[in-house]
Amino acid sequence: MSLPQSFKAMVVTETADKKFMRKVTHKSLADLPAGELLIEVKYSSLNYKDALSASGNKGVTRKYPHTPGVDAAGVVAESASPKFAPGDQVIVTGFDLGMNTSGGFGQYVRVPAAWTVKLPENLTLKESMIYGTAGLTAALCVLGMEDHGLKPDQGEVLVTGATGGVGSLGVAILARSGYHVVAATGKETEKEYLTRLGAKEVISREAANDTSGRPLLKPRWAGVLDTVGGNFLATAIKSTKYGGPVAACGMVASPDLSLTVFPFILRGVCLLGVDSVECLMDRRLQAWNKIVREWKLGNLDLLCSECPLEDLGDKIDAILQGKIRGRVVVNPN
Repeated sequence: MSLPQSFKAMVVTETADKKFMRKVTHKSLADLPAGELLIEVKYSSLNYKDALSASGNKGVTRKYPHTPGVDAAGVVAESASPKFAPGDQVIVTGFDLGMNTSGGFGQYVRVPAAWTVKLPENLTLKESMIYGTAGLTAALCVLGMEDHGLKPDQGEVLVTGATGGVGSLGVAILARSGYHVVAATGKETEKEYLTRLGAKEVISREAANDTSGRPLLKPRWAGVLDTVGGNFLATAIKSTKYGGPVAACGMVASPDLSLTVFPFILRGVCLLGVDSVECLMDRRLQAWNKIVREWKLGNLDLLCSECPLEDLGDKIDAILQGKIRGRVVVNPN
């Protein structure tokens, strides 16, 4: 295929007075980093980490100008890897994509083959980005909890931050697997949305945030998928039944965790840290295989909205303010 000399992308630049500006402009293919695969991006998705990168967070992205986007799904345009051929449909999520490597908020990316997964059967490129990093993370959380013995007949499973990307997909995957899901959210208007995803009960953010200071609370949860961190995670751990797993994958509330060892020693609660960035490829493929088979969702359209690069700035501001529901799929074309 003939390749363009330049392509459209969102570029974030740092000004002389340390402010950060976002602009949709054109980049040269020659500016992309080294890598075995050049991929024409058909879809990306918006994640909280992308919004941090697009706002100048040096903990996510060290150097600017930069194109964010930790997710990309598209077609291989050039390959120096025997594992991939031009025309292959592929997914890239995590690793360094969109952090310090030019990301999916552009029409092309160049990446190592080791970061890349062939698009699974029974999944379109757009569907893969409705899941994206959020869906992969949710799937890894459920896999981890089930590895530690969680079963649907053991009782209620709590999902915190339930209207976010990971939370929404976590609710849907757990419900699809037969769990009694209790969704915690600060958005009182989204009860119907969460019920349609499969939640059996919706509770308020305050109900999931104990401030009594007690080291243990009445055991309620058979398992927990926590996307929020901070005192919400501490409350969840203190409220988990004997031997129950708590999967932690977010820290938007706080990276701090203040509690005693009582839940772990007296109740045998298991705290599982879940990371989808450096996740080993075998585990990554296991999660994707579950997503497209047992956990394939029939209501993906309920979870997402689609936007072009030109409208992405407003979505970035909204996700930072906690105003995004579900997933935003980015169409760079």
